[in-house]
Amino acid sequence: MDTPSLNKTAVFAGGCFWCIGADIKKVPSVSNAVSGYAGGTTEHPTYENYSRGGHREVVEVTYDSAKTSYEELVMHFIKSIDPTDAGGSFHDRGMAYSPAIYYETDEEKQIAEKVLRDVERMGIYEKPFAVEVLLRTKFWPAEEYHQDYDKKNPAHYDLYRQASGRDAFVKEHLKGYAKK
Repeated sequence: MDTPSLNKTAVFAGGCFWCIGADIKKVPSVSNAVSGYAGGTTEHPTYENYSRGGHREVVEVTYDSAKTSYEELVMHFIKSIDPTDAGGSFHDRGMAYSPAIYYETDEEKQIAEKVLRDVERMGIYEKPFAVEVLLRTKFWPAEEYHQDYDKKNPAHYDLYRQASGRDAFVKEHLKGYAKK
Protein backbone atom coordinates (compact mmCIF):
# COMPACT_ATOMS: atom_id res chain seq x y z
CA MET A 1 0.00 0.00 0.00
CA ASP A 2 1.36 3.41 -0.98
CA THR A 3 1.72 6.14 1.61
CA PRO A 4 -0.45 9.14 0.74
CA SER A 5 1.39 12.28 -0.34
CA LEU A 6 1.58 15.01 2.28
CA ASN A 7 2.87 18.01 0.37
CA LYS A 8 4.35 20.84 2.41
CA THR A 9 6.48 23.83 1.57
CA ALA A 10 9.67 25.20 3.07
CA VAL A 11 11.65 28.35 2.27
CA PHE A 12 15.46 28.51 2.28
CA ALA A 13 18.01 31.22 1.50
CA GLY A 14 21.60 30.25 0.81
CA GLY A 15 22.95 32.48 -1.88
CA CYS A 16 22.07 32.18 -5.52
CA PHE A 17 18.56 30.83 -5.86
CA TRP A 18 19.53 29.03 -9.07
CA CYS A 19 21.97 26.89 -7.09
CA ILE A 20 19.71 26.29 -4.10
CA GLY A 21 16.88 25.23 -6.41
CA ALA A 22 19.08 22.88 -8.44
CA ASP A 23 20.51 21.28 -5.28
CA ILE A 24 17.24 20.84 -3.39
CA LYS A 25 15.55 19.25 -6.41
CA LYS A 26 17.94 16.31 -5.97
CA VAL A 27 15.95 15.23 -2.91
CA PRO A 28 13.61 12.53 -4.31
CA SER A 29 10.52 13.77 -2.46
CA VAL A 30 10.88 17.37 -3.72
CA SER A 31 8.31 18.01 -6.42
CA ASN A 32 9.02 21.71 -7.01
CA ALA A 33 11.53 24.42 -6.20
CA VAL A 34 10.53 27.97 -7.09
CA SER A 35 13.09 30.77 -7.08
CA GLY A 36 11.92 33.96 -5.45
CA TYR A 37 12.29 36.62 -2.79
CA ALA A 38 11.33 36.77 0.90
CA GLY A 39 12.05 38.55 4.12
CA GLY A 40 11.75 42.12 3.00
CA THR A 41 9.26 44.90 3.41
CA THR A 42 8.36 45.82 -0.17
CA GLU A 43 5.51 44.40 -2.20
CA HIS A 44 6.10 42.64 -5.53
CA PRO A 45 9.91 42.71 -5.51
CA THR A 46 11.76 42.14 -8.77
CA TYR A 47 15.30 41.08 -9.54
CA GLU A 48 16.17 44.74 -10.06
CA ASN A 49 14.92 45.93 -6.64
CA TYR A 50 14.52 43.00 -4.20
CA SER A 51 17.65 43.71 -2.17
CA ARG A 52 16.73 47.38 -1.67
CA GLY A 53 13.49 46.17 -0.07
CA GLY A 54 15.37 43.92 2.36
CA HIS A 55 14.53 40.64 0.61
CA ARG A 56 16.81 37.65 0.18
CA GLU A 57 17.02 35.34 -2.81
CA VAL A 58 15.16 32.25 -1.63
CA VAL A 59 13.67 29.02 -2.89
CA GLU A 60 10.23 27.79 -1.93
CA VAL A 61 10.42 24.02 -1.87
CA THR A 62 7.41 21.71 -2.21
CA TYR A 63 8.12 18.30 -0.76
CA ASP A 64 6.29 15.16 0.32
CA SER A 65 6.57 15.09 4.12
CA ALA A 66 5.47 11.43 4.13
CA LYS A 67 8.76 10.59 2.38
CA THR A 68 11.17 13.25 3.69
CA SER A 69 10.99 14.92 7.07
CA TYR A 70 11.51 18.64 7.54
CA GLU A 71 14.65 17.75 9.49
CA GLU A 72 16.06 15.79 6.53
CA LEU A 73 15.23 18.67 4.17
CA VAL A 74 16.99 21.20 6.43
CA MET A 75 20.02 18.90 6.65
CA HIS A 76 20.19 18.60 2.86
CA PHE A 77 19.99 22.38 2.58
CA ILE A 78 22.79 22.93 5.14
CA LYS A 79 25.06 20.52 3.29
CA SER A 80 24.62 22.52 0.05
CA ILE A 81 25.61 25.98 1.37
CA ASP A 82 28.29 27.74 3.39
CA PRO A 83 26.44 28.02 6.71
CA THR A 84 29.22 30.18 8.21
CA ASP A 85 29.09 33.23 5.92
CA ALA A 86 26.80 36.00 7.18
CA GLY A 87 28.06 38.35 4.47
CA GLY A 88 26.60 36.43 1.54
CA SER A 89 27.33 33.17 -0.19
CA PHE A 90 30.45 32.43 -2.18
CA HIS A 91 31.03 35.25 -4.66
CA ASP A 92 27.52 36.70 -4.18
CA ARG A 93 27.88 39.25 -1.41
CA GLY A 94 25.44 41.12 0.78
CA MET A 95 22.49 40.37 3.03
CA ALA A 96 20.37 39.40 0.02
CA TYR A 97 22.56 36.30 -0.38
CA SER A 98 23.03 35.43 3.30
CA PRO A 99 21.78 32.09 4.64
CA ALA A 100 18.41 31.73 6.35
CA ILE A 101 15.77 29.15 7.09
CA TYR A 102 12.23 30.50 7.17
CA TYR A 103 9.96 28.54 9.50
CA GLU A 104 6.17 28.46 9.56
CA THR A 105 5.51 26.77 12.90
CA ASP A 106 7.22 26.60 16.28
CA GLU A 107 7.96 22.95 15.56
CA GLU A 108 9.79 23.86 12.32
CA LYS A 109 11.75 26.53 14.20
CA GLN A 110 12.81 24.02 16.86
CA ILE A 111 13.77 21.45 14.22
CA ALA A 112 15.82 23.96 12.20
CA GLU A 113 17.63 25.20 15.33
CA LYS A 114 18.35 21.62 16.42
CA VAL A 115 19.79 20.66 13.03
CA LEU A 116 22.00 23.75 13.05
CA ARG A 117 23.22 23.03 16.60
CA ASP A 118 23.85 19.36 15.84
CA VAL A 119 25.78 20.05 12.64
CA GLU A 120 27.79 22.86 14.22
CA ARG A 121 28.76 20.54 17.09
CA MET A 122 30.10 18.04 14.56
CA GLY A 123 33.02 20.41 13.96
CA ILE A 124 32.94 20.12 10.17
CA TYR A 125 33.18 23.88 9.62
CA GLU A 126 36.00 26.07 10.91
CA LYS A 127 33.83 29.08 11.72
CA PRO A 128 30.60 29.43 13.73
CA PHE A 129 27.29 29.18 11.92
CA ALA A 130 25.60 32.32 10.61
CA VAL A 131 22.30 30.84 9.38
CA GLU A 132 19.36 32.88 10.60
CA VAL A 133 16.15 31.06 11.56
CA LEU A 134 13.35 33.50 10.78
CA LEU A 135 9.58 33.51 10.81
CA ARG A 136 8.35 32.89 7.31
CA THR A 137 7.14 35.95 5.47
CA LYS A 138 5.38 36.32 2.16
CA PHE A 139 7.12 34.53 -0.68
CA TRP A 140 7.31 36.35 -3.99
CA PRO A 141 8.15 34.19 -7.05
CA ALA A 142 11.01 35.51 -9.16
CA GLU A 143 10.67 36.26 -12.84
CA GLU A 144 10.10 33.29 -15.14
CA TYR A 145 13.62 33.40 -16.61
CA HIS A 146 15.01 32.57 -13.13
CA GLN A 147 12.88 29.42 -12.78
CA ASP A 148 14.77 26.17 -13.52
CA TYR A 149 17.69 28.28 -14.70
CA ASP A 150 20.04 25.30 -14.54
CA LYS A 151 17.90 23.51 -17.15
CA LYS A 152 17.16 26.53 -19.36
CA ASN A 153 20.73 27.85 -19.48
CA PRO A 154 22.99 24.93 -18.57
CA ALA A 155 26.23 26.32 -20.02
CA HIS A 156 25.91 29.67 -18.23
CA TYR A 157 24.70 28.03 -15.04
CA ASP A 158 27.58 25.54 -14.98
CA LEU A 159 30.16 28.30 -15.54
CA TYR A 160 28.59 30.46 -12.83
CA ARG A 161 28.44 27.61 -10.36
CA GLN A 162 32.01 26.50 -10.93
CA ALA A 163 33.37 30.07 -10.75
CA SER A 164 31.46 30.78 -7.54
CA GLY A 165 33.42 28.21 -5.53
CA ARG A 166 30.23 26.59 -4.21
CA ASP A 167 30.89 23.09 -5.52
CA ALA A 168 34.48 22.94 -4.26
CA PHE A 169 33.42 24.17 -0.80
CA VAL A 170 30.49 21.76 -0.55
CA LYS A 171 32.53 18.80 -1.78
CA GLU A 172 35.29 19.49 0.75
CA HIS A 173 32.88 19.78 3.67
CA LEU A 174 30.77 16.74 2.70
CA LYS A 175 33.83 14.66 3.61
CA GLY A 176 33.32 15.79 7.21
CA TYR A 177 29.77 14.46 7.27
CA ALA A 178 30.95 11.08 6.01
CA LYS A 179 33.43 10.81 8.88
CA LYS A 180 30.81 11.44 11.56
